[in-house]
Amino acid sequence: MKNRVDELNEETFAYKHTMIDLEERFESIAYEVKLEPTPDGGSKNTMTSTYYVKGNVKLEEEDIKAGKERALGMYKIAEAYLLQNPNAYV
Repeated sequence: MKNRVDELNEETFAYKHTMIDLEERFESIAYEVKLEPTPDGGSKNTMTSTYYVKGNVKLEEEDIKAGKERALGMYKIAEAYLLQNPNAYV
């Protein structure tokens, strides 16, 4: 599997990337991530995933659930790192 960065917009806090060279069922999976500030000083994250399957492969609910869990796991790792290293993002 490889990741390709398609867009990184520091002004709008938007990021698009595509996972390519996946297992045999998927051509690619495109992700669009957007961070928005909240009134309490935090942020709201919105992620949209677009799955491109090979041939007549049917996308199953389990595939979507597994992808969501992987993405949430990555966010938790990043959050833990940033909480332990506040100077990394100042």
